[in-house]
Amino acid sequence: MAENNVRLIYGGGSAGIMGTIADSVMENGGSVTGIIPKVLLEWEVQHQNITELIVSDDMHIRKKTLYNLCDAALVLPGGFGTLDELFEIVTWNQLSIHDIQVFILNTDGFYDHLILHLQKMREEGFLYEKAGQSIIFVNTPAEIVAYFN
Repeated sequence: MAENNVRLIYGGGSAGIMGTIADSVMENGGSVTGIIPKVLLEWEVQHQNITELIVSDDMHIRKKTLYNLCDAALVLPGGFGTLDELFEIVTWNQLSIHDIQVFILNTDGFYDHLILHLQKMREEGFLYEKAGQSIIFVNTPAEIVAYFN
C-alpha cells in the first residue's frame, strides 16, 4: 500500500492482521488512518503509531466514517466484525447510500463457503444484480493491486 501511495483506513487496533498491516504500511512510509469507537479503547488496544486515530462515539459512527473515507474496501479473513462490516457495506451499495467496490481476499479458500452461499442466495432470488457486482473475490493481494494500476 505504501509503495502505491494508498492510504490505509481501518478499525484502529494494534493487534491481529490489521495491526500488522498498519505497522507495515507505517514502516514503509505510508499513511494510516484508524477509526475506533470509545467502547473498544479498552478491549482492542488502539494503535499508537499511526498517522491519525479517530475516536468515534459508537460502532455505527465508526463504520459510517470508515465507509465515507474509503474509496474501496478490502475484506481479509476475519470473524463476526469482519462479516458485519462486509454485509453492511454491500447493503449500503445496494441501497445506493454509496458505491464502494468490495474486494474479498479469499486466502487459502477462507471464503469458499461464503462464495457458495452467495451463489445460493442468487439462485433463490434473494440478491439484486447490483449487490453481486460490487464484490470481487481475489486469491492474492497482487490481484487487488492490479485493479488499481
